[in-house]
Amino acid sequence: MESVTIKDIAKALNLSTSTVSRAIRGSYEISETTKKLVLDYVKKVNYRPNPIALSLKENKSRSIGIIVPEIANNFFSNAINGAEEIAQERGYRVMIFQTRESAEKEHACLQHVLDRKLDGVLMSLSGNTKDYSFLETMLKEEFPMVFFDRVPHTLKANKVVADNFQGAFDATEHLIKMGRKRIGHITSPPVLSITKERLAGYKAALDKHNMEYNPNLVKYMEFDYSIITNTIKQLIHDENPDALFTASDRLALSCYGAIKSLKVEIPKQIAVVGFTNLKVADLLNPPMTTVKQPAFELGAEAVNILIDNIEGKKKEQSYRKLELPTQLIIRESSDNEAI
Repeated sequence: MESVTIKDIAKALNLSTSTVSRAIRGSYEISETTKKLVLDYVKKVNYRPNPIALSLKENKSRSIGIIVPEIANNFFSNAINGAEEIAQERGYRVMIFQTRESAEKEHACLQHVLDRKLDGVLMSLSGNTKDYSFLETMLKEEFPMVFFDRVPHTLKANKVVADNFQGAFDATEHLIKMGRKRIGHITSPPVLSITKERLAGYKAALDKHNMEYNPNLVKYMEFDYSIITNTIKQLIHDENPDALFTASDRLALSCYGAIKSLKVEIPKQIAVVGFTNLKVADLLNPPMTTVKQPAFELGAEAVNILIDNIEGKKKEQSYRKLELPTQLIIRESSDNEAI
């Protein structure tokens, strides 16, 4: 069966090939009525753009990079799925890189993006990135970049994030309303934007309910899980918290392991709330309360902004930060009724 071409679509709809091409690319020059007509027909005949032909015509690779700390992380895999789905719909392929929380590998990934002449990049910073100079250079040279989740606060760039402050506030306030008095916060490296925003939400909830902030109840974690487990055990021994709010579900899983190894009961003695919503959160014993991030939507929104940037749309707009809402999902790990 021969593949359908833009010329075939144009002929069937009695439109010019340029109109069809612009409609498929989502051009602002084409009316919404014509776009719908074209896109409905494209779906009907299962048209797929030829990326090689497009790249030759436009002098673009029609490919973008996605750089994340860890592909196996459920949050990042869902964000990649969202980005990839939209990219494919808009005629772009994706190349995925992981930094394994290394600033050096992150720099190498960015260099590879440039060497391969990709059209742009989506990026979530590693837990060890402190120097933004290379990123700043790329932005000054107008290389299309969009940061998501972990973003560089000091750089002017397009950013797509979850509402980390509100999510952390909701989680902490929930624990307070459950009667918890000594709420520990297990969080990621202090250089990360998500760490700062979630800590701010945690502090704001304590302040609202006239509870004193105790820095001894806050522990910053790198990504060595043996150290994480030992630190949590030490925190429980030294500070006797009755609840733990963790900045990620991966940290929450370590909390579960540490707490159970000490034969401490969840939630009777210590309540636990995570952040990001692992697929197995409801299968844990007890099922874990968590702040759910819209990971798929974060990736989808970020890639739409990136491709608009690549294709020269909305150039008159300044850089912006798009913030998507989170949702607190209450389960037995923090619910007093489960005791």
